[in-house]
Amino acid sequence: MPELTKLAATGTLPALARQLSTLGGCTRPIRLTGHQTEHHLDTTTGEIGTALRRLDSDAMPAGNLLTRCNNRRATRCAACAETYRRDTYHLITAGLKGGKGVPEHVGTHPRVFATFTAPGFGPVHNRPTGRPACRCGAVHGPDDPALGTPIDPDRYDYEAAVLWNAHAGALWRRFTIYLRREIAKRAGITQRAFASHARMAFAKVAEYQKRGAVHFHAVIRLDGPDGGHSAPPPWATAGLLTDAIRAAANSAEVAGPVVDGRGHRFRFGRQLDIRTIRSADLDHGQELTEQAVAGYIAKYATKGAEAATGTLDRPLRFLAELAPLDITDHARRMIRTTWTLGARKDLEHLRLRAWAHMLGFRGHFSTKSRRYSTTLGALRDARAEWRRRQNNDRPEETTLVLGHWTYAGTGLSPAEAWLSITLARTEQTHRTTAREEEWR
Repeated sequence: MPELTKLAATGTLPALARQLSTLGGCTRPIRLTGHQTEHHLDTTTGEIGTALRRLDSDAMPAGNLLTRCNNRRATRCAACAETYRRDTYHLITAGLKGGKGVPEHVGTHPRVFATFTAPGFGPVHNRPTGRPACRCGAVHGPDDPALGTPIDPDRYDYEAAVLWNAHAGALWRRFTIYLRREIAKRAGITQRAFASHARMAFAKVAEYQKRGAVHFHAVIRLDGPDGGHSAPPPWATAGLLTDAIRAAANSAEVAGPVVDGRGHRFRFGRQLDIRTIRSADLDHGQELTEQAVAGYIAKYATKGAEAATGTLDRPLRFLAELAPLDITDHARRMIRTTWTLGARKDLEHLRLRAWAHMLGFRGHFSTKSRRYSTTLGALRDARAEWRRRQNNDRPEETTLVLGHWTYAGTGLSPAEAWLSITLARTEQTHRTTAREEEWR
């Protein structure tokens, strides 16, 4: 590789390796050009003093400042997606057993893990329980690409499927409103008085089924009036919470658009799974554990429609881009339907063309209520502060940082990519060796 040979000959290779090591294995970093200067600041007069240190992109080994892309999709950047997965795991775990500013007694609060499915839009190939074969008469293996695809594509309701994805987030919001009502009703109190007795907290993640319809996995918890920092009232039980969830899910509904004289209304599907979360320490590992729930949710936080339906992991600029792509016929029809609906003026508020690669779903994949636990932003800030302390690179309070950065591109050169992968593999080997030594 000529570029690598040149870097080695000029003595730039070690410095480039140090710069790339800060990316944590990110394969699509953002390249910035510009400069940053630290000045002494007189806190009494506000006067800006002389420059203490200057950072210039032209003087960096890569010729640019490189920052992680922070893409949550594993198909786009495995390293950044893994960081996102770990952060999501810690966020969910903190709301289940405490930590990160959440008291440990939340582990004693009523908590359930619920799965909300999408309604049906037509028969699809599946592996039914209790029957030897699919409706089509075939017995599908677990990796059969036909799973989730319509048995009769010409009669499948693609329009409703796309609009369901576009309204799934609104339906979830409606459900949370109804859930508070249902909990208050079962507790014998008014909805207005509910907040002075208890609070409902949740964290959820969206997952695509093989048919391309979004459904939700959620942790739902009952707390006292001060959220996770106070104990719930005696009437707050997992059984009451389960009953309230079923009632709210069955009654929640949002009105969709009228398309060519056909009205749409959206509700959750009939399949609703609710399981009480209990600690393995109390149930000998036989019940649903906090770790299992957190791991399950975190896994799906890094996946999009491309993982389940074989569609795209990036937006489309033109529909013609679909032609050469190797995607399933079902995904192609879902995308085309989304694109066609996106051309309608009465649906422009749904921004369907911008989210055609997501089959119409434009919500955040992982969301939580404010009082559930910490935030992803707080976890990132804590990690950045730890790195600054490790590098002794924390600015003093009397230091003013001035800078100007502009976007210069995305990605790595072939030599940078090779070196980054090598560094990431070496770091992974060191971590594995350290864990093995710890286990011994």
